[in-house]
Amino acid sequence: MTIAFTPSETSADERETAAPETAPAAISEPEFWVPSAPEPESAESEEPEQSTEPEESTEPQGSGEPQEPAEPVSADDHDPVVVRDAQDFGIYARTGGWAFALKVARSVRPGGQPAEGTARTKVSAKAFAALAGCSPDRVMRYYKAWDMAADDGLVPQFEVLVPGEDVELPDADVWLSYYTSRNSASSVRGQAISAAAEAEGIRPTKALEVAENPTALRAAILADPGTAEAARGALLDRMKEDPALQTEMARAIARTDDLKKAVASEAKAADRIGYVRQIVENGQIKTPAGQTVEAPAELRAEAERHLSLIDELDDSEEAGEWAGEAYDAVKGLVARAVEEDPALRVQERRTKFYNSLQKATKVFEELTLDEVMEEDIYEADMLQRLEALQEAIGTCISALRKASTTS
Repeated sequence: MTIAFTPSETSADERETAAPETAPAAISEPEFWVPSAPEPESAESEEPEQSTEPEESTEPQGSGEPQEPAEPVSADDHDPVVVRDAQDFGIYARTGGWAFALKVARSVRPGGQPAEGTARTKVSAKAFAALAGCSPDRVMRYYKAWDMAADDGLVPQFEVLVPGEDVELPDADVWLSYYTSRNSASSVRGQAISAAAEAEGIRPTKALEVAENPTALRAAILADPGTAEAARGALLDRMKEDPALQTEMARAIARTDDLKKAVASEAKAADRIGYVRQIVENGQIKTPAGQTVEAPAELRAEAERHLSLIDELDDSEEAGEWAGEAYDAVKGLVARAVEEDPALRVQERRTKFYNSLQKATKVFEELTLDEVMEEDIYEADMLQRLEALQEAIGTCISALRKASTTS
């Protein structure tokens, strides 16, 4: 915790020698404003004693710059204006925005609040902003930051503060947890962005700045692979809970030929890896005819070897070639396992024949003969093909009857 001192606490002699200050002009909104004039000094105040002890450095350590040893400094040896600037800088270095928030908290009474007791000397945010040469919105952002900190017990409430009063202030690094320089932070969208930023461990102001500059975000994604990768991961996480975004992304991919081909290629590789992984995890193989049987030990060991190579690939490495090699190797071993097992070979051929018969039956059943009679679609080639099919079916039936008699 740090004690804040107002810059106006200078002696009468110092004010006489200081250059007269001019009234603040209308300027673009600075991050912090400079008081337009020193605050009136109490008649009972005395000139503060200047310590001859060296002050503790507030500069961050490890900056890489050589640090000169501190020497005893007396304010009487320097221009009072320079002394005041140094004191203001020291206050801000220790407390950050709290030093300015205190000035707002003890001097501002937003409209609608009763002007009773010590509040009678306070002014509105609009009047305070006019005196400071900034906008009322900026003043109220400092006011709200103090209000939130007061609710957390870090600083006193507004009601107990009087103009010119000094209180203990939190450290500077706590300030950004309460203050935001952006109006968007107060909206529902801004609050959601701020909450997400805090969950990621970053300052809400950074996330709000990005959200308010989509063109800058686009430029960073286009120019920097690291930013593009972060955006890709964020989109994937967002799509898990956003069906509308899923649909939009799928539609965009389907309408882009290169992306559509890339998705098809990745899907094919994923299917092949899944085939190999299923053998390793379940210990079963699926034959070309669709049978599911136990995998031989040799085949399962080969599948494990290929899968371990694929799992060791980095995210940046293409898995398509590795997946194709693993799939071909395992499929070859499956075919060999089928041929080397007589019972399995017979069952495989029986299943394959029955599957083909089912397909042929389904296709023939889908022929709409009513349309042949109603519409003039008949051609001689159709009849010839059906007659050839009838002959093939007859031959097949004879062969099956002969085989059944032999068995």
